[in-house]
Amino acid sequence: MIGGVDHSGSTPVRVISVSAVVLTRPDGAVVTVRKTGTDRFMLPGGKWEPGESPLACAVRELGEELGLTIAPELLTPLGRFDTATANEPGFRLVSEVFAAETEQDMEPRAEIAEARWLTSAEVRGVAQLPEDRCAPWAPLLVRVAREGLA
Repeated sequence: MIGGVDHSGSTPVRVISVSAVVLTRPDGAVVTVRKTGTDRFMLPGGKWEPGESPLACAVRELGEELGLTIAPELLTPLGRFDTATANEPGFRLVSEVFAAETEQDMEPRAEIAEARWLTSAEVRGVAQLPEDRCAPWAPLLVRVAREGLA
């Protein structure tokens, strides 16, 4: 019992902290990625390394996952989003999300099996989905499309 409240039946919330990037082309299309062995498309990004800032993580992950070099000052913070995870049942996802525009060529690398561009119209469609039934999209992508890109 803590503070007069019985917590014996509750399960602690496990959290994964990541940085993610809404990477757009000049025509407004947004890139999504699918990791090897998964079926959900999400924003590029990943987990913070010890001592790494969310911004530094975003820059590093763009390089590792898509072969992009983006200067940190070109990333604009969109905010912190708390959602369900796409591929880790029993966890919550806390994401620091950034936005950037690029015309650079990119290719899937590391654990990324596929990169797919969504048009502005497709992003608006994703924003209308319920987060708990949004496959093949990740809940974070749905939330950011709804709240961060509106």
